[in-house]
Amino acid sequence: DAAKKQDMAIRSRENLFGAWAFLAGIILAVVVGLFAGSNINPLILGILALLGLVVGYFVSEKDVHTFLIASVSLVIVSFAGIQGLVLSAAIVGIDIGQIIASVLGALLVLFVPATIIVALKTVFAIAQN
Repeated sequence: DAAKKQDMAIRSRENLFGAWAFLAGIILAVVVGLFAGSNINPLILGILALLGLVVGYFVSEKDVHTFLIASVSLVIVSFAGIQGLVLSAAIVGIDIGQIIASVLGALLVLFVPATIIVALKTVFAIAQN
């Protein structure tokens, strides 16, 4: 019983670490997208990708399906949004389109690695059964 409580405490701490990495990644992606525009430092992109890997690693088994549906939706919508906003910004000359496209691009750098890690974990879990 004590080992079970300790295991639950460790999992809770892991989930907390993953949640903080997720929150830091979202804040960093939005701030960088708002202020850096299309000139995002590659080091910042690397940090976002690393945070994405951490987030993906710490997604719990019970949240895998919800995370995959949400993250795949976000990746598709962000990609489509970037394509549409860049095109409209080029035609109309609106700067806000570029800012939104930068934020969506930074979010993609965070979510694509997380989605890949969670999907791979899910495939390996299925293969083991």
